[in-house]
Amino acid sequence: MECGDRIAGRADKKFCSDHCRTAFNNRLNSDNTNYVRNVNNILRKNRRILAGLNPKGKVKIAMSKLRDAGFQFGYITNIQETQEGSACRYCYDQGYLALEDDTLLLVVRDGA
Repeated sequence: MECGDRIAGRADKKFCSDHCRTAFNNRLNSDNTNYVRNVNNILRKNRRILAGLNPKGKVKIAMSKLRDAGFQFGYITNIQETQEGSACRYCYDQGYLALEDDTLLLVVRDGA
């Protein structure tokens, strides 16, 4: 399927070797554009920063700590509204909620 060589073995076999299977999956799973790759890298970095600053699952920190760590606030995966009507912004399972005086509450999504 990947290299064009003859495939021997089972009738449902798709690749002639592990090398061809790996090459096919690497090509299939690679990001097609630099833009997508760059955004994914930013999102993963944002998540790592949030997780690193929130080892216990819930903590209040200054917004400047995130900024100083290289967090990019314009990149999140989703927003969830709280019962009080505030917006909790998430990078995958790690989230933050803006409080007063440039303070953030870092949280981890339930079920994560």
